[in-house]
Amino acid sequence: MQLAPYDLVLRGGRVIDPAQRLDGLLDVAVRDGRVAAVGKALPGPARETIDVRGKLVLPGLIDTHAHVYRYVSGRFGLDADMVGVHSGVTTVVDQGGPSVLTFPGFREYVAKPAATRVLAFISAYMVGGLEGHYYPELYRPDCIAVDDTIRAGRENADLVRGVKGHAEIGGFSRWGSEAMRQAARIGRGLDLPLYIHFGQLWPLPDDRHPYDPDAILPEMLEILRPGDVVAHPFTRHPGGFVDHHGKLHPVVREALARGLKTDVGHGSHFSFKMARLVLDAGVVPDTLGADMHGYNTTVPKPKGTPETHPDTEEMHLFAGAQNFSLASAMTSMLALGLGLEQVVPMVTSNCAAMLGMENEIGTLRPGVEADISVLDDVTGRFVLQDNEGTRVVAERLLRPAFCLRAGRRFDADSLILPVAVMAEAA
Repeated sequence: MQLAPYDLVLRGGRVIDPAQRLDGLLDVAVRDGRVAAVGKALPGPARETIDVRGKLVLPGLIDTHAHVYRYVSGRFGLDADMVGVHSGVTTVVDQGGPSVLTFPGFREYVAKPAATRVLAFISAYMVGGLEGHYYPELYRPDCIAVDDTIRAGRENADLVRGVKGHAEIGGFSRWGSEAMRQAARIGRGLDLPLYIHFGQLWPLPDDRHPYDPDAILPEMLEILRPGDVVAHPFTRHPGGFVDHHGKLHPVVREALARGLKTDVGHGSHFSFKMARLVLDAGVVPDTLGADMHGYNTTVPKPKGTPETHPDTEEMHLFAGAQNFSLASAMTSMLALGLGLEQVVPMVTSNCAAMLGMENEIGTLRPGVEADISVLDDVTGRFVLQDNEGTRVVAERLLRPAFCLRAGRRFDADSLILPVAVMAEAA
C-alpha cells in the first residue's frame, strides 16, 4: 500500500544530527507531525516543500537553562514561547522556577498552553524562583522541604527532569553548604540530576563572615553524583571553574572524571576571558543553556514588581543590543573556536541525554516528533560583547529562521532576538 504524501519536506539544508552521526546536505520529510525520512533527494510527493539550501537543519534546539514561570516569578520569568518556538527553540527547561508549592500553577498556566515543550528542574526551595532570589532570606536551609519536594517531583514526573540548587546571593557565607546538601538529598530521592549554579554563592562585599569562593567546588564534589550538573563554568564571578589565581580550579578535572556534567548557563554571568581559560585547559561543557530572564532582557516588567534588584545586570552580548537567544549563545561558542560538531550536540543530543529523553528529542531519527530548528549561518564580521566589556569578533553568526514543533511551523520573530552589529560599525 502506498503511503500518503509527505506533509512537508525541508530540501537541501545542511543536516546535522549528532545522535545519528549525520552531517551533510540532506532532505528531511515530515508526516503526521513526525519525522518520516532523512536522506538525499527524497523521492515522493509532498504537500509542501521548503528550500533550506544554505541553512542549518538541526534537531529541535533544547535550552537547558530557561526561566519561564512568567508572572509568578515576577519580572524574572519570560514567556515560554518567546524564548522557545519564536526563538527557534523547541524545548525549554525551566531551572528552578516551580517548587513543591507552585508546581500545579506551572503545569496549568505555563506548560499546558505553551506551543514549546516545557520541562522543569524543580526548585529545592519551597518558594521556587520568586523574583530571581530578590529576597535571599527565603533561600536558607529551613526553607527546604525534602520529603514533600520528592513527592511533588514524583507526582509531576512527566515534567520534572531534575532538581535545581539555586544561586542565593552570598548563600555560602550565610549558611554554608547545608542547603545544597539538602538539595542533593532531593536529587537522590528522585534519582534525577541536581543542577547547581556556581559563581554566585560567594560572599557579598559587606559580609562579616567571608567564605573562600575556591572552597565551594571541593565541598560540592563531596555531595554530587555522576550525572549531576554544575552550571556557569565560564562565569566572570568567583567560585566557578577559574580560581583566584586565574587558573582552572584543580578539582575540575576530578569532578568531570567522576561523571559530573557541565552546562554553560550563558546569561549575564558569561565571560569571554574565563571561557578562554577553561577551554584552553581542555574543558568543553556538555550543554549550552541560554539563561535568559527578565533581568538580562529588555522586556516590560509586570506591574507591581520591585524597581531594583541586588543583582540586576544588563547583558550586551551584541553591541547595541540587550537581547539574546540560544542561537546567540551558539555564536559565542563558535567565536571561541569551537566547531559546529562540538556546539550542535550541546543544544541537541547531549541535552536529551541529560534529560533522560534520548529516544524522544534531540534527534531527527524517523518516528520521533518532528521538532526541527532551521538556522541561518551567516558569514561576516560581527561584534560580540560580554558584561565585562570584553569584545570579540565572530566570523559567523547563527540566527534562527524558523522551527517545527511536532511538525507545526513557527517563525523566529521573538522580540528578544538580538540585532547583530557588524564589526565595521562598532
